[in-house]
Amino acid sequence: MRLHWSKLLCQTSNALRRPFATWSRSSSMPHPITVPRLGWSMEEGVFAEWLKAPGELVRSGDLIFLLEGEKAATEIESLDSGYLCIPGDAPQSGATVKVGEVIGFLLTEGETAPTTVGIPPTTTTPVAVPQTPESVRRTSSPSSSEINGLEVRCTSTIGNSMSSGPPGMTSPMPRAAGPAARRMARELGIDLNCVVTPDPTGRVLCEDVQRAAFGQGQRTAATGDVTGPIATPRARRRARELGVDWTRLAGTGRNGRIRERDIPVEPIANVANTLSPAAEIPPTEPGRHVPASKLRRIIAQRMSAGVHLAVPVTLSAKIDAESLVAYRERLKTESKNGFVPSYNDILIYHAALTLRELPDLNACWYRDGIHSYDNIHIATAVDTPDGLLAPVVRDADRLALHQIADRTRQLVTQARCGQLSQNQLSGGTFTISNLGMYGIDTFTPVLNLPQAGILGVGRIVEEPVVRNGQLAIGKTMNLSLTFDHRVIDGAPAARWLQRICERLGS
Repeated sequence: MRLHWSKLLCQTSNALRRPFATWSRSSSMPHPITVPRLGWSMEEGVFAEWLKAPGELVRSGDLIFLLEGEKAATEIESLDSGYLCIPGDAPQSGATVKVGEVIGFLLTEGETAPTTVGIPPTTTTPVAVPQTPESVRRTSSPSSSEINGLEVRCTSTIGNSMSSGPPGMTSPMPRAAGPAARRMARELGIDLNCVVTPDPTGRVLCEDVQRAAFGQGQRTAATGDVTGPIATPRARRRARELGVDWTRLAGTGRNGRIRERDIPVEPIANVANTLSPAAEIPPTEPGRHVPASKLRRIIAQRMSAGVHLAVPVTLSAKIDAESLVAYRERLKTESKNGFVPSYNDILIYHAALTLRELPDLNACWYRDGIHSYDNIHIATAVDTPDGLLAPVVRDADRLALHQIADRTRQLVTQARCGQLSQNQLSGGTFTISNLGMYGIDTFTPVLNLPQAGILGVGRIVEEPVVRNGQLAIGKTMNLSLTFDHRVIDGAPAARWLQRICERLGS
């Protein structure tokens, strides 16, 4: 995954009709390298390493450093050229860095190398953000940074409001979206800031852009006619911390914008106390304390949410796996390239078809209602040296078995090498967790919110079975379906589990 760092992009509907303020790079001013925002909710990341040596010439398009986000490591691409300067107080490998923090500089010939990453108060600081839509107007400054073929420049002081035009013009933060969604938006001429998503705090996906292109999910930027409230980044962050659904609040800012002070504290704090333990229980014996990695903390938060913020119920069933084993053996004999789809690939294939046939589980609980997904994206749990990841096989119900096998093989390899992009880890509508290879018979999988279902898979084992009234030795396998009882009741969930058991058993 590659993201670009550049000057902070300021954009509003009015700005589309006015020239942007252009700031040329001063010949005596080093160009700061800042930490980009890899996702809408990202506030900090972990600096991994420089990909260029100090003093080495960096050209536009070169990979300059490696940054770890919530779940993926991202190679950051430079859009400026110059000689890399790494001051003595620059972050070291493993250091936590804030979004917008200066970590180094690019110098041209004749520029003095800074001795510190600190920026004078009078200097405007460029902040890196994901790529911007093509509706942003080009500027004529030859020294401005190019983003996706566009040349734009504006300034910002970190922590303050953004401005890119005449006084009083307010510019919202750019929407978080994956490279595929941004590319599609550029091709279709869609402004990402006007795309409505099922979750306003989440990333814009390709299907959101498609709906907007056909007029089903786009709000009017020019008139400010927005379907739903708008919140500042600080308000969104505060709402996440308190567990508040900010989309139901009334804002006191301009045009109803929700500010941080609009987020209620006391009522939500009381609710939070009922959903989680009041305090951590300290260790009872001395030992060694190891601080959790960022990924481990994210996993802990997601697993806690799956238990405390949903109504999880687990159903279990045992299937006759004789036909499943025979089917895979047949695949082995028919394989021409030596690669055989795994049992997990077969499970993904049949789970996707079952979701298409019985779609109640392909949904989530949102705004006191049920949001049913149009597409079926299956996440598969993968054990990696850094922790649990769940890369996503998109549109799994439209893929043949060998296509699913090819994609999962690539995703698993990337996951274990730490090369997954944020887009490959997001957007799942259902999850499969297979612990059969570890000798596990049955377990209770934890929901991966906002998904409403997760299928746990146990090992295939030989044991006595009754067939046609006769005792025999057969192969069996246990499946455990955890579902969100807010979204689906026990009977339809049981029918879904029964149906996939029938598919696998035939």
